[in-house]
Amino acid sequence: MQTISLFDAKTHLSRLIDQIASGAESEIVISRNGKPVARVVPIHEDASRRIGLAKGEFEVPEDIDLHNAEVAALFHGER
Repeated sequence: MQTISLFDAKTHLSRLIDQIASGAESEIVISRNGKPVARVVPIHEDASRRIGLAKGEFEVPEDIDLHNAEVAALFHGER
């Protein structure tokens, strides 16, 4: 963990982001007047939101698109 002043963080923001993104630093604390005020941490991809995560877990019915026109009409205020 690295602690850096707000002035230095503004001056070297790109370098700090590179350190976080590469994994060289796991957390950077930004301080103002010697007191910690913020943390910069990496964003970890949420694997639960990946496309295809449930592949093979269920079967899609053959008639899944049967009512598409009806649903579209309802969205457009038609009956």
